[in-house]
Formats: sequence, C-alpha cells, structure tokens
Amino acid sequence: MHLNGICIDSYTLCSSITSSSYVKDVNFGQMIHTHVRKSGWFSSVYVGCGLVDFYAKSSCIKNASKVFDEMPVKNTVCMNALLSGYSEAKMWMDGLALVRKMPCLSLCLDNFTFSAVLRACVGLSVFELGKEVHGCVIRKVHDVESDVFLQSLLVEMYGKCGLVEKARHVFDMVGFRCGERKKDIVLWTSMLGVCGRNGKFEEVISLFNDMVMEGIKPDGVALLTILSACSHTGHVNLGMEYFESMACKYSLEPSPEHYSCVIDLLCRAGELDRAWKLINDLSYKENDNFTVTLWGALLSACHNFDNVELGKLAAQRALDLDPQSDGVYVLLSNMYARNGMWNEIEMLREQVKETGLKKDIGHSLVDITR
Repeated sequence: MHLNGICIDSYTLCSSITSSSYVKDVNFGQMIHTHVRKSGWFSSVYVGCGLVDFYAKSSCIKNASKVFDEMPVKNTVCMNALLSGYSEAKMWMDGLALVRKMPCLSLCLDNFTFSAVLRACVGLSVFELGKEVHGCVIRKVHDVESDVFLQSLLVEMYGKCGLVEKARHVFDMVGFRCGERKKDIVLWTSMLGVCGRNGKFEEVISLFNDMVMEGIKPDGVALLTILSACSHTGHVNLGMEYFESMACKYSLEPSPEHYSCVIDLLCRAGELDRAWKLINDLSYKENDNFTVTLWGALLSACHNFDNVELGKLAAQRALDLDPQSDGVYVLLSNMYARNGMWNEIEMLREQVKETGLKKDIGHSLVDITR
C-alpha cells in the first residue's frame, strides 16, 4: 500500500501494529511507529493505544510508558494496556503509581483496571491496599457478581496474604445476589490454590470433591493442587486414584509437574518400590533432564528411609542419563555418610575427580534497605 501510494489510514495502522505484536516483530512495529510520527496519526487515540499495547506485549515497557505519556489524548483502554505490560513485567509499584494518576488524567476505572490493581496487590502481598480495592470494587463495579476473573483475583489476594477465611468468604458469596451460584473452573482453582499454599490440605481434598459434585471438570492445575494435598496428608491411594483418573476420566495428559507430585507422594509415604516402577516406566517416554530430576527425588527418599541398595540403583540410573549431575553425587555421598559407608565415599570422590566435575560454590545474598 505504501509503495503504491495508497492512503494509509488509522485502521490500516492499527491492524499493522496489532499484527506486529502477535508475531513479535519489534522492528516492523518500530517502523510503523516512525511512520505514525511522520504522518501525524499520533493524534489518533486508537493508533496511540495500539502502539502502547504493541510495546507492552513486546516487553518494551519503557517505550510503552513513553508513548502513553506523549499521547495527546488518552483513554482507559490505553491505560489498561500499559497496566497489562506492568503486570507481565511484575512492575507492581509502577502499575499502582499509574492508577493513582487516573483522577488527574480524568480517566475512569473499569473491571480490567481493578483486576490489574488486584494483581499488583497479589504480587506485593499488601493486605490493606487490597481491602481498599475490594471496597472500591463493591461500590463501583455493578456487575462484579458476573465477573469471575475479578472474583478469582480477590480470592488470590486474600489467600496470598494468608487470610484463607476471607478468601473463602469471597468464594462462597460469588453469585449470591443474582441467585446464580455456579462457579467456573478458574474460581475453583483459585480457591484450591489458596488452601494448598496455606497448608489447608484437608480442605483442598474437600473442595475438590465439592467441585466435581457440582459438575465442574477439573483441569491440570486443579489436579496438580489435589495431588500436592494428598502428598502432604499421606493419602497415597487417594492420590494415585486422582492421578490415574487424569487420562481415563478427564482425558488429560499428565505433565512433568504431575509426575513430580506423584513421585513426591510415594516417596513421602515410603513407597519407594512403587516410585521406582513409575519412574522406570516414565523414562521410556519422557525427556532425560526431567527423568534425572525424578531419579534424584527417589535417591533423596532412599536417603531418608535408609534404603541404600535402591538409592544406589536410582543414582546409577540418574548418572547414566547425566554424568555431570553434581546434585546426584552430593545426595549419594550424603546417603553413604548417614550409613557410615566411608569406603564408598572415598571411591565416589575418586570417581568425581576422574570426571573433572566441580560442585558449584554456594553464596548468600543480603538485601539491605533503609
């Protein structure tokens, strides 16, 4: 269009900018930005919003902020695009500072703005500000009962601050006013995660059963949470039932995280032979790096339960896959030391010297603030 002298309007520019953000082509997006400057289209709020969104999605947050500041006309959509970039970059304080400028810019807060502020509260674990935002949501958002995403963020905010009861209160009140009490998988997963992160593992199991009873199909995140809860409560058989139900009942393919949870479940309960069989079967279809981690977890459990013979086999399988895994050598040495096997430790040291492997030096980081 440009080479053929066809008029390029704001619709063309916005489409091109959006395409640049989708394909992650920063150079082309910057060329469009230059054309916008030269052609005078920067006065268009739609084009300006597109540029802010493009730079935010391309992780060029400074450029997005600069474009926003230079825009002659701003709206809430544009500010939300910049807030989204701050959230993705975990620049929580910058996002809150931007929201505080909204009254001066004569901009109104909408559901997306409140969601961005709540994400910042979750990131910073600031309870008092989160309560204030919750109050503003109740007063200003008329359709808060139908915005499950906003409700989920409220649940996560209270949960991140350790206030499980308040998170549960928000969860239970969803849909109370409008009479529709059905919650979606996002809200259920948020509440399950809150209970899991705060050590309420029995509540996780109870909540999961309630979710299934209401006809909600669990996703991978929900099942990962329930597997972790079973691991911490010693419900081995129940955890294995949930794990086996992923494929046969819910048509879900277990991820490396699910396998890690199951191995942790078996190792905590001392079911080392079952863990061995599962890892051994998994080693034929998963990547080597992940399988090495599982063999290391089994080796650590063998150390805790004084199962030296199985620990040696697990270490050998891990080293066959990754001879340079210094963590496996350390775990194996610790197991030998715990059982007074000093000759084996000396032989292991010689083996490490032959491979030329050196353990990474540990260090501490102290953050000094005024």
